[in-house]
Amino acid sequence: MKGAVSLGTSRGSRRESKYFYLFVSPWIIGFIVFALFPIGASLYYSFTDYDIIHAPVYVGLNNYSELFKDEQFWNSVKVTLQYTFFSVPLTLLLSFVFALLINQKVPFRGFFRTAMYFPSMISGVSMSLLFFWVFNPQAGLFNYGLSFFGIEPIHWLLDQKYAMWALIIMSFWGMGAGMLIFLAGLQGVPTSLLEAARLDGAGRWRSFWNVTFPIISPVFLFQLIIGMIDSFQVFTQAYTMTQGGPNYSTWFYVYNIYVNAFKNFRYGYASAMSWLLLIAVMFVTFLIMKSSKRFVHYEGGTNE
Repeated sequence: MKGAVSLGTSRGSRRESKYFYLFVSPWIIGFIVFALFPIGASLYYSFTDYDIIHAPVYVGLNNYSELFKDEQFWNSVKVTLQYTFFSVPLTLLLSFVFALLINQKVPFRGFFRTAMYFPSMISGVSMSLLFFWVFNPQAGLFNYGLSFFGIEPIHWLLDQKYAMWALIIMSFWGMGAGMLIFLAGLQGVPTSLLEAARLDGAGRWRSFWNVTFPIISPVFLFQLIIGMIDSFQVFTQAYTMTQGGPNYSTWFYVYNIYVNAFKNFRYGYASAMSWLLLIAVMFVTFLIMKSSKRFVHYEGGTNE
């Protein structure tokens, strides 16, 4: 009897396994064809001279060594780091401030939460076209607002002194998603701990610094890493609004990859740039995770 039961169970398990692999096979095939194979091909092409017309020619590390001699490569690195340095901290700060405000017991809190999050749902191209009008030097909304303070119209996207700042300001438009994550973290702070801090005589600032911040510090870490990765991959704004100009002031790293691949037809060179970007993202993420032990606190009492 036991043998018959175990035999039936094994047959049932095999049948379930067959159905499982049958239903997940579309995803597995799609992952292999549209993700795994392109990643492997990109790694191979990064060691070749390939222009899609002629067959790839193996050149070893020539593409990588040429990158470090390319002034445009270093300019794109500088532009991307400049954008990251200002955009990510400011977006984090604004997202957290708005989360703190919406976390208060104010009327129409649900409406404000939705209104703050809704802009982050707009596609990058649509958002870029919208801000292309906002920063219009003649009829733009931004210059119209500045005119009330007696400030002359600024050619935001046509002046290399302001083009980067225009894109940084534009990045605040999508802070609603980060605000919602911060809001979820704030609402997860136990009220009993805050009440205990108040009974001990702690004010709002001390309660925040000693109770709220340690609890939501993993949320800050998550937002910082995601924001950093997103800022390293800025492309749509430069492509639709500035084309890398003026005078290469918005020549972002990923836009540089696009130009080398689809305008200069240097697919091997662009692939090498892509793999360097992957290595840079992994390295910076590793540094953030290592340094996070100083300010990130987990519920178990360990930062390992």
